[in-house]
Amino acid sequence: MDSLNVVFRHMDPSPAVEARIRTHVERLEQIHGRITTGQVVVEAPHRHNRQGRLFTVRLRLSIPGHQVVVAHEGRLNHAHEDLYVALRDTFDAAARQLETHGERMRGEVKTHTAPQRGGRVARLFEDHGFVVDEDGQEIYFHAHSVTGDRFSALAAGDEVRLVVAEGESANGPQASTVVPRRHRAPRVG
Repeated sequence: MDSLNVVFRHMDPSPAVEARIRTHVERLEQIHGRITTGQVVVEAPHRHNRQGRLFTVRLRLSIPGHQVVVAHEGRLNHAHEDLYVALRDTFDAAARQLETHGERMRGEVKTHTAPQRGGRVARLFEDHGFVVDEDGQEIYFHAHSVTGDRFSALAAGDEVRLVVAEGESANGPQASTVVPRRHRAPRVG
């Protein structure tokens, strides 16, 4: 890997945690030897939480022609009160994505066009968001999955059509494609 950026938020940098991250990255490089760059963001829970303090781990890896993104928010997984468990789960999800990508590149997996389903944008963050589909299921999506580079134009409540990827991300189901249903009218004045 050309570069790995490890970021700690709401916590002091930890050489032990960074060493564990690098060990996990080495394992991923054995699965796919062409990882070019990576970023891992480890975020400690806010101190004002009264219930279990769950760690957030986000991972982005670049390989030629593809990005692997895992955002382990750990909202419902109380095992993620342990940072090392949250790291393990995040890197296991990335390993599954790399293995699936490698199988597809070798032609070992048939890809089927997944049916689109409707939904509404529930929440948006800097580079990702969540859609609630017609069945009430919450589905994670990354900014890169929004067609026409229109992520910045989305707002909570907007209608979208989406294709849910096979398998699940660390956040549960993940949309591989999000198509905004309508363009927002420009705001006047």
